[in-house]
Amino acid sequence: MAAVTYTTSELMAVTAARALQDGQNVVVGLGLPQVAALLAKSTHAPNLNIIYEIGVVNAEAFDPGVGIADPRLWHRSEYFTSSIGALGSILQKGLVDVGFLGALQIDCFGNLNSTQVKLADGGIRHFTGSGGAADIATFARNLFVIMKHEKRKITASLDYLTSVGLLEGGDSRSKAGLPMCREVKIITNLCVFGVNREQNTLEVQSLHPGVTREDVLANTGFAVRFAAYLQTTGIPTEEETALLRTQIDPRGLFIK
Repeated sequence: MAAVTYTTSELMAVTAARALQDGQNVVVGLGLPQVAALLAKSTHAPNLNIIYEIGVVNAEAFDPGVGIADPRLWHRSEYFTSSIGALGSILQKGLVDVGFLGALQIDCFGNLNSTQVKLADGGIRHFTGSGGAADIATFARNLFVIMKHEKRKITASLDYLTSVGLLEGGDSRSKAGLPMCREVKIITNLCVFGVNREQNTLEVQSLHPGVTREDVLANTGFAVRFAAYLQTTGIPTEEETALLRTQIDPRGLFIK
């Protein structure tokens, strides 16, 4: 039998999808978070509820959207509400199991920057900012993030704090008046970070096939912890890659 071939983006999407559980309520951003959620719903989690912050729930899009207001995202939706409905009536009531986001930067506590970055010439480049990300990171029970693994992105110090992960570790979230986050999971093109329960900081829990500890250390801007029982990330199956390429992202907008 021929070995399954896959892209790094497909590996990231599959890894994230497998971390989602049937019956969960998940607020997802566009791109690989959306792809991963749709893959989970198409395989092991048919009762997963996929919520877009604009207020669309369980759509069956033919094409991944290019913006949160892209009407292609809304095809055959089970439920329409509003941003207030999604982020207020659902999220802030504590009904969201996973907030699934992207980010410009992340630190060792899983705090996110999606607002601005400092340039080499001393200037600042502004991006879209929080949208609903700050709310989602605050009130979702678990926080998942997919992003590229580079020192300037996986960094010791954020250029701007947009969304709170574990804040400063320990019980700092609860002291700040925020509900505690059960899990923070960061899926990169090199590895998967999870939470070290003793320190309440991020640690590498699995390395992708062919990736070494040295690769992670060389591309991370903070001191890296590795789990005592470090695993190797499982590769995609033929079924998963077929679904990604023929049904979920047939034009390869995000999985190439």
